[in-house]
Amino acid sequence: MTAILALEDGRCFEGTAFGATGTTTGEICFNTSMSGYQEVITDPSYRGQIVSMTYPQIGNYGINADDAESAGPHIRAFVIEELCEVPSNWRSSQPLSEYLAEHKILGIEGIDTRALTKHLRSRGAMRACVTTELDCEAAIAAAKASPSMEGMDYVKEVSTPESYLWEEESREWMLPNAMTGEVGNYRDLPPVRHRIVAFDFGLKYNILRRLRQAGFEVEVVSSTTTASEVLAKNPDGVFLSNGPGDPSALGYIHEELKQLIGKKPIFGICLGNQLLAHAFGGNTFKLKFGHRGGNQPVKDLRSGKISITSQNHGFAVDPDSLPDDVEVTHVNLNDGTVEGMRHKTLPVFSVQYHPEAAPGPNDASYFFEEFAELIESTKQ
Repeated sequence: MTAILALEDGRCFEGTAFGATGTTTGEICFNTSMSGYQEVITDPSYRGQIVSMTYPQIGNYGINADDAESAGPHIRAFVIEELCEVPSNWRSSQPLSEYLAEHKILGIEGIDTRALTKHLRSRGAMRACVTTELDCEAAIAAAKASPSMEGMDYVKEVSTPESYLWEEESREWMLPNAMTGEVGNYRDLPPVRHRIVAFDFGLKYNILRRLRQAGFEVEVVSSTTTASEVLAKNPDGVFLSNGPGDPSALGYIHEELKQLIGKKPIFGICLGNQLLAHAFGGNTFKLKFGHRGGNQPVKDLRSGKISITSQNHGFAVDPDSLPDDVEVTHVNLNDGTVEGMRHKTLPVFSVQYHPEAAPGPNDASYFFEEFAELIESTKQ
């Protein structure tokens, strides 16, 4: 079945539908990762977005339940160059097309994703429509009529409605050992060292796994949880998760975080970094086309060390808006934007990228241990 991808600036691409059929709209963005399409599809940070993968063939290793980053997909539609309809991987439980159809997510293949990416890099992020029902002109009109990402609160759609203790499988899986014939090994979890509360703004499962691997017992709470409710639990620390939408639209969260700063050690990732900036009194702004992929170079200004990082965000912190007692600790080497910050006197720090990347580079995984050490020093 023919499908159309239409951009709000009037450009149209024609391809072939897979997954579900129908019409959907959202802000379109591109991801440069060579693998990890399942993690992208199930990442709550992509809520409200149409995602295009720049790697040419997608679906090679199918879908499996163990690699999901949440209970289901969050993207509006999936744009690729070529679909692999017969996956080859011993862990695969179903092909990508079947998974998208099951969850009523539109897919479109046969798109020149290189041309699409170059267009978005030069023109900037924009609204789009993927459809099997409309012609090009009607699809462009639908894209123009869809809501903008700026000012949008998608956190309320993805956050957990009830608090819960994370007790799912969190052991680190090791590669099969051909010498012994073992099909897989798990590394034992360390004993719990610290109890923390994790705000769910669109929390990825692998963040929870990595926190547990670092010795944390994690209670996950809703995005609407108040500072007084968190402090009543008396955790050793507070974690601020990733999530979708515009951080400036989340004033109700900013106010609660202001009351937590200085009361407990705090660590934030991605949206958590941006929300901390607002709680400090700073601002965020929308990037031209965002950072999404596993190849973003980041410099630690304290050590001079360069890390290759996994990222997924369309907004960034304005460094000039931060108060004097907050220092920028990390910057993106492609465009100089803020990638990390730290309060100069209080136990609070955050990064814009994903140290739990799966798949992705592990250069930044040390931040979970750094959080544990921050809590230890605060206790002492």
